[in-house]
Amino acid sequence: MKDHPNLVQTNGIDLATLGQRLRHLRRTRGMTLTELGERVERAPSALSLIENGRREPKLSLIEQLAAALSVPVAELLSRQPPSRRAQLEIALADAQQDPSYRRLGLPQLKIGARVPTDVLEHLVAVAAELRAQQSKPAATPEEARAANAALRDAMRERGNYFELIEQEAASALRAGGYSGGALSQGMLVSVVSRHGFAVRYVQDLPRSVRSLTDLRNRRIYVKQEPVGAHSPRAIVLQALGHFLLGHQVPRDFADFLRQRVEANYFAAAVLMPEPATVPVLAGAKQTRDLAVEDLVDLFSVSYEMAAHRFTNLATHHLDLPCHFVKNDASGIIYKAYENDGVLFPADPSGAIEGQRLCRQWSGRQVFGAADHFSPYYQYSDTPSGTYFCRSARRPRVRDHARRAVRALPLVPRPRGDHQDALRLPRRRVLQPTAGRAGRTVGRSGLAVGPRALAHPVRAARRELPRRR
Repeated sequence: MKDHPNLVQTNGIDLATLGQRLRHLRRTRGMTLTELGERVERAPSALSLIENGRREPKLSLIEQLAAALSVPVAELLSRQPPSRRAQLEIALADAQQDPSYRRLGLPQLKIGARVPTDVLEHLVAVAAELRAQQSKPAATPEEARAANAALRDAMRERGNYFELIEQEAASALRAGGYSGGALSQGMLVSVVSRHGFAVRYVQDLPRSVRSLTDLRNRRIYVKQEPVGAHSPRAIVLQALGHFLLGHQVPRDFADFLRQRVEANYFAAAVLMPEPATVPVLAGAKQTRDLAVEDLVDLFSVSYEMAAHRFTNLATHHLDLPCHFVKNDASGIIYKAYENDGVLFPADPSGAIEGQRLCRQWSGRQVFGAADHFSPYYQYSDTPSGTYFCRSARRPRVRDHARRAVRALPLVPRPRGDHQDALRLPRRRVLQPTAGRAGRTVGRSGLAVGPRALAHPVRAARRELPRRR
């Protein structure tokens, strides 16, 4: 929390607002500092420090001041500024302590009674815009695509496993007294409160805002409804993750992406703890019955979050390389990850976001399936092995645009041998000549296997039929 020399909060009292209210009440009653000081037996200089927010009064003095001004103590301690001008003075005093303002090297502006109110309006508006511009991780489209590609490379190098975040999530759960199973609402509140935060559910957050964290009062404000694919539980944990992982204002767009990935990872690691999730996946691998739906049912999370979590743990604990992709019905990629050699369509910069998948990928085939609610399974045979694809589709809450999530294990066995590590209710085999086989993806998708292999499409691209 920032320390502001002229805007301090102690024991829940905003001293700047208290000082403004004290000055306002004193002036409306036509009293000078000397006259008020005589009534409460304090020196005018001491009262001046309180009015300027530089000294914390004792409770007994607050009661004396309230009595001298003939107002209840609650009115004196109200957090609401007494006037628009008082609100502007507080905002400007706060703005001058902000790092973005200090970097300008301007001298401290003393806010006196002679400063016109319209000047304060202009200064506060300029300071707010400066802060917004400094905190906005702007990037050109080229920079954004390069940042996404670099982040995907970094995730691939570590198998999408972040040990430090796993440790932070485990520590947070221990502090909350977690003992196992799905994270209940009570346990969520316990985890958050153990770190000094309180959760407030509100209905009037802007549509584009997932959460709002008040670091001064240690409150996390969220909606009571899901935001996109994120449940309120996940959003609260993402906000807590930013705090526990020590995130600061992003330096650039690449730093913004990194922080978002780390916060999402932290939320998933808390909702699906590593010690509870790995035995489930390891047991399912032994019985050849791996399924993302098991994580969905066991931990009460979305399919997309469960698929992401699978990529975190599959390579590190199960020795299974995999890939994940999220796309719409037309095959446009929204996000993707791979460490199994699968070839995503990409632009010259290496970016895959916005590219269109081949129509043979399971992520596009799933939209033609008769069953809109069950997972869709598909084998794709390639010279490098057999890709098993597991996809699911879901409507978005607001605009009902269709998306698909895909989970895929890569089974690098000789062609014609389709024994795999999963038990499947349905099977679809595509030969390499039938489009870009092996590049199956869905709204979200995942592929796993014992080792990463080079994809044959890269070498034989010209021999394959064009994508339609």
